[in-house]
Amino acid sequence: MNWLNRIRQDRRFSIVLTALTLSLGILIGTFITTGVTAATGQQAAPDATPITIPPVKTLTNDFVKIARQLEPSVVFITTDTKPAPRTTSRRAPQQEGEEGDQSDMFRRFFGMPFPDSQPQQRRRVGSGTGFIVDKNGYIMTNLHVVDEADVIKVKMHGDQTEFKARLIGSDIESDVAVIKIDAGKPLPAVKIANSDSVQVGDWAIAIGAPFGLEASVTAGIVSATGRDISVQQFQRFIQTDAAINPGNSGGPLVNINGEVIGVNTMIATSSGGYQGIGFALPINMAVKVYNQVIVSGRMSRGSIGVSFPKELKPEALKALGFSNGVIITDVTAGGPAEKAGLQADDILLSLNGKPIKDGDDLVARISEMPAGAEVTIGLDRGGKRLDKKVSVGDRATIFRDDPRFARRRPEMTDPGAATETTAKFGIGIQPLTEADRKDLNFTEEGGVRVTVVEEGSFAEEIGVREKDIIVSINRQAVSSFDDVKRIQATLKAGDPVAFRVMRGIAASRRGQINWTGIYLAGTLPKE
Repeated sequence: MNWLNRIRQDRRFSIVLTALTLSLGILIGTFITTGVTAATGQQAAPDATPITIPPVKTLTNDFVKIARQLEPSVVFITTDTKPAPRTTSRRAPQQEGEEGDQSDMFRRFFGMPFPDSQPQQRRRVGSGTGFIVDKNGYIMTNLHVVDEADVIKVKMHGDQTEFKARLIGSDIESDVAVIKIDAGKPLPAVKIANSDSVQVGDWAIAIGAPFGLEASVTAGIVSATGRDISVQQFQRFIQTDAAINPGNSGGPLVNINGEVIGVNTMIATSSGGYQGIGFALPINMAVKVYNQVIVSGRMSRGSIGVSFPKELKPEALKALGFSNGVIITDVTAGGPAEKAGLQADDILLSLNGKPIKDGDDLVARISEMPAGAEVTIGLDRGGKRLDKKVSVGDRATIFRDDPRFARRRPEMTDPGAATETTAKFGIGIQPLTEADRKDLNFTEEGGVRVTVVEEGSFAEEIGVREKDIIVSINRQAVSSFDDVKRIQATLKAGDPVAFRVMRGIAASRRGQINWTGIYLAGTLPKE
């Protein structure tokens, strides 16, 4: 048993030695830590004075007031555009003895179709700015912000609620659009200035969401007025050096009083961002568009159907013996000017007895006139003075084949948004002009053409299609947006609705559309 006692003694010795070693380590560590603490306790910069943060003191100036005043009225807009349906071509039937194509092989080995070699189209998302102009939720913005969008959403400053907006109408020539949200409460509207009073050197403040950064405020001055940098006839911009970037489009440019003087529309840049040159459409032009859109859903301008050089040197007229006027280069076929006997190379000198300064003056005065108005144009033809009576026409109709109007959107979309007392059809409509009726070979009276059918809507459910012409709802004839809205206001969820629709079928050999009448009916669902 001696060997067993010896092992026990050795084990006790090992334990005691280990305990002593740990104690010594702890003692050394404590000494080192204490030394380090003492070293760091010394002041690194004994001659430095600590900085004191002063009490909060609000500095106010005109820019601060303007920002606070307008932020609730400026909105952030996002859009979602679905990709257009892709077309596929049918393959010829596989002949006996031919090898299967790649699709057959891929399906055979992997149990799925061969991936399409064409690039997949993706949903397009955009953003921009707008500003509230009416307490009932009407918002002004640029058309290019909401153009072709399937879904338009609006957020207000300091509120994460997203409101679905509907397009009331737009004008491609001024790039102005009017949208509406139903917020369930009155909204703060901006104050409008008279942009004719804007002078070079005035303060200019831009508010918007550049690159998605909401409620950004920048300031500068008015650099120029009446800038003609666009192919569009009705865009004469206010130029400013207030920072405008992608995302600012559709936002307000305001003066030092916080009144809107323009709609921020574009920039001149070689980098894609701000370089000190921005352009805003004068608010007076935007207001003219707005006032027509809220009535008819579109902007209507008068025209006589003539073309002329955009820039004509004064020497050209002087050489012909005139100090003012417009030299006609082309007369639109079938337009008012042609019907009145005007010809290319005529020099238009007066309109209703008042001299015509130049082409811009002619267009500005004619465009203010309604279709059907009669004017007297004084002209020179080969040295002979003539007076011609011309009946003013609708500009969009006369130039409907012009590229400036080729992208014209439906004037009215989603009429009568859902509320507690009105039902939602989920369609966009467009009144039929006489030119439309002629082109479509549509001879029935009245009717509105369907331009949009909202996905998942009541209209889609009952089978309404784009290009259908609705001639009556519940046996009440319709021929305008107001007719549809009036009928819709009388309906509520659970009511039966029957649309009488004219639908175009196979065209005849002469290219004319044949129309057949059908009834589409259903019960309005609960919202």
